[in-house]
Amino acid sequence: MRRFTVAVVLSLALGAIPTFALAQAKPTTPPAATQKPATPPPAAAQAPAPPAAPATPPRPYPEGAKIAYMNIPRIAAESAEGKASTTRVNALREKKLADLNGKNKQLETAQQKLNSGGLLSEDARAATQKEVERLQVEIQRLQQDAEAEMQDLQQSLQLEFQRKLSPVIQQVATERGLHILLSQTDAGMVWAEPGLDLTNEIIKRFDAATATAKPPVK
Repeated sequence: MRRFTVAVVLSLALGAIPTFALAQAKPTTPPAATQKPATPPPAAAQAPAPPAAPATPPRPYPEGAKIAYMNIPRIAAESAEGKASTTRVNALREKKLADLNGKNKQLETAQQKLNSGGLLSEDARAATQKEVERLQVEIQRLQQDAEAEMQDLQQSLQLEFQRKLSPVIQQVATERGLHILLSQTDAGMVWAEPGLDLTNEIIKRFDAATATAKPPVK
């Protein structure tokens, strides 16, 4: 059988798995004065929601086609492997945000104590000031460590995603006898025959391949 080389971009999955930047946790501030909510328009005046467009069935693959394309972000979003990676990133992000919020609450309490006016002695004020400075340094370091850990996890998951996906792409392209397989989001396509889209087939093959090789979850 003749072999066809599939051109896979080195950064195949670097932009596919959603990246979640760790937001800077800040001390809570008193809520603003409650405002009266705006009165919604009467139900009769509201325009009815347009009916949902029916899902377009997949087009059959054109017989004898030698060029096809796929949607890498869809593979990352819809495949079991991509969903599992996103879940791990979200779990770490929430944990780091919880840690930062806990430190920020401690800092807010110390700052409120420091701003309590003449209720503190000079020694107590100096000790509280040191506590505020210590917490500020800890928060900065915790933020930096959290961002580094998030980046390490994302990079590790992206490389593993690419390692598992590449042979699946190679297999589908070889079976189809393709000369070239394009990435829909990177190739600058203006129009293409929908039947040439192999994303659904690659997702199914990818899920089947990773399901048989996946170790039990701890």
